[in-house]
Order: sequence, then structure tokens, then C-alpha cells
Amino acid sequence: MSLLAAVLVALVALEHVYILYLEMFLWTTPRGLKAFGMTRDQAQSTATLAANQGLYNGFLAAGLLWSLIARPEIAYSLKVFFLLCVIVAGLYGGLTANPRILKVQALPAAIALIAVWAS
Repeated sequence: MSLLAAVLVALVALEHVYILYLEMFLWTTPRGLKAFGMTRDQAQSTATLAANQGLYNGFLAAGLLWSLIARPEIAYSLKVFFLLCVIVAGLYGGLTANPRILKVQALPAAIALIAVWAS
């Protein structure tokens, strides 16, 4: 795998670790409120749902990180699978929740996927 593809996959994974942190631990803080454009009441009433969502983002990050250290015979498939999962999640979120998600989540994963395919 090319170094560029590995770096891009790692960046997408790190982004999802950060999203996990935002959704699980910062959801009701000023940083979480600003990131997701919510009031304190909205955040407090959705905190459990956000933590669950954050956990799923953590699973995406874990899969991408696993793909970077996996045996070569499965690493490529793992990268493609988890990047496609991120892209689908980003497309769905961008179409149903906030169009910004398309640029923040789906686009970086799509660029990383192209790099993986090209490597």
C-alpha cells in the first residue's frame, strides 16, 4: 500500500476518533453545542443517542486502524469496506441531517478510497 493511501486512511480514522470524543464526551459542553449547532436543552435530551452514535464512529475508526496493521491479504479489503461504510454514513448524514457532513465525513473517505484503489 502506498504511503499516501495509508496516511489518508489514518486521517479518516483519527477524524472518527475525534467524532467519537465529541459525541460521547463533549456533546453537552460549549464545544459540542457549537460543533452540532444545538441548544443546551437539545443536547441534554439527545445525549444518550449521541453517545451511541459516537460509539459507532469509534467502530469505524477501529476498523480503519485495524486495516493499517492487518495482514496484507486482508488489509486491502478492510480498508475498502470501512471506507465505504464511512462514505455511506456520510452520504446519509449529509442528506438527512446536515449537508456539511458530506464535506467533513464522506469526501475525505472518498479521497482515501481512491488512494487505496490506486495503490
